[in-house]
Amino acid sequence: MSELTIWTYDWVPEGPRGFVRDLRLRWACEEAGLGYAVRTVPFDGPDTHHLAYQPFGQVPFLSDGELELFESGAGLLHLARKSDTLMPRDPVGEAETLQWTIAALNSIEMVSVPWWFLKISGDENNGLEGWMGTRLDQLEKVLGGRAWLAADRFTVADLLMADVLRIPDIRSFGDRPATEAYVARVTDRPAFKKARADQMDHFEAADEKRAK
Repeated sequence: MSELTIWTYDWVPEGPRGFVRDLRLRWACEEAGLGYAVRTVPFDGPDTHHLAYQPFGQVPFLSDGELELFESGAGLLHLARKSDTLMPRDPVGEAETLQWTIAALNSIEMVSVPWWFLKISGDENNGLEGWMGTRLDQLEKVLGGRAWLAADRFTVADLLMADVLRIPDIRSFGDRPATEAYVARVTDRPAFKKARADQMDHFEAADEKRAK
């Protein structure tokens, strides 16, 4: 049995399925050919039932033998160190991969997630739209000149950036053909399709259990 265990919720409503962030870790393992198990914590009452493993009551978190990690970005970088499929071993390629992995979290997702929450809350005066547009326009210029973010090939940075960008509301925010082509290309990878299908199956099976 693999020592790698990805922890996620036992069930979520239909809306977030396919986007719960354990998918990032599943996807990375599939790309790298790393065996893993999936275990769960209850969706109901997250503020009380797994704070010992994730201090903010979120998923995913990752177990690797005696090592316990929370935050999807930390888990991805840990997995990337296990396989040069996810991160090159030469100093320049590794540095570029780290740079763009952090950029996905700090420069894009830190804007896109608050913007998205305001949007779905019905806020007609979403003050983050300008900032969001600027960041996506800046990224569009980058993606217009290259196929991959780092090392001239797919890395964990592309996995994470594409996962951040593939939210439907983000994909439809403005006309950015290079970004759309990038997201479509990265999410067409077999490893993504398997990881997403496995997550959907996981939550659909949970529906049946809850119905009994």
